[in-house]
Amino acid sequence: MDLLRHLRIFVVVAEELHFGRAAELLGMAQPPLSRSIRRLEDDLGAELFDRTHRQVRLTPSGAVLLDEARDLLAREERTRALVRRARDGGLGTLRAGVPPDTPAAALGALLAECAERLPGVRVDLQEVTTDEQLRLLASGGLDAGLVHRPVDATELLLGPEVRVELGVVLPRTSPLTRLPEVGLADLAGQDLVLFPRASAPGWYDRTLDICRAAGFVPGRVRHARNPEFLIGLVSAGCGVAFDQGPVARKEPRVAWRPLANRPLAQRICAVRPRRSPHAAARAFGEIAAGVLSRDTASVLHGESSSAGGEPPGEQEPRPWSVVFG
Repeated sequence: MDLLRHLRIFVVVAEELHFGRAAELLGMAQPPLSRSIRRLEDDLGAELFDRTHRQVRLTPSGAVLLDEARDLLAREERTRALVRRARDGGLGTLRAGVPPDTPAAALGALLAECAERLPGVRVDLQEVTTDEQLRLLASGGLDAGLVHRPVDATELLLGPEVRVELGVVLPRTSPLTRLPEVGLADLAGQDLVLFPRASAPGWYDRTLDICRAAGFVPGRVRHARNPEFLIGLVSAGCGVAFDQGPVARKEPRVAWRPLANRPLAQRICAVRPRRSPHAAARAFGEIAAGVLSRDTASVLHGESSSAGGEPPGEQEPRPWSVVFG
């Protein structure tokens, strides 16, 4: 028996206390309405209406059922609404990966904006390299991610892409710090401090390809996962590195310079699985792109400015930009 359907009919009859008017309101004939009420009474083992008088009245059992039926139907509607909201991405947990080098200011801004724009969604941010994110997205371990391009996007839906032009981090004592811009060829013979290839193989290989094509073949490639460790190696004279600028600008033992002709642009793209993507994953990607392009640049610039005056000739990092499509 379709209990909820019979209860809906019962509630209308109980409120109208007239079978004819109830049938008219429900858009049905009176005989099937009467059969529905009788079947409900048979199933519950109690008469719900007193039909012995000219006026239809609720029995004590009917009065109890009316309160319970209203509550049950209201809870059913709430349940349906919650399920629809979850289907549309308004509820539940979204598991999202972010690169390990994502600045703390950007993470805070990302979580704050997700809380505002996706109030019913719990965003579970996980610090994961690009390569590991791709595996987790393919296996269902993540619902969305922010990865360094280029990547194999065959099984992925791509969201907006954030681009930031990189400069070079030099020891403060390097003669190249006297230049307003540094060409990649000017770095010939220097060692290079770079993130481990396993973190983002596509971006790692592309970086070295661009360097070699421009005349910079590193004498040795050293690896640093943590930006602070990277800066430490450069300050110790162990090589040069490529960076956005704000972190390096806070370290007095190194200097940041833009690269001539802007040959290196870091690309971070929001991604989600092509098959059965989480309904909130697209919104997360748009929020993340906006945060990285707007909040990160403004927050980090503010931090570097408040740290004191710029050394002579120090150049401003170029801002983030977002590319859609």
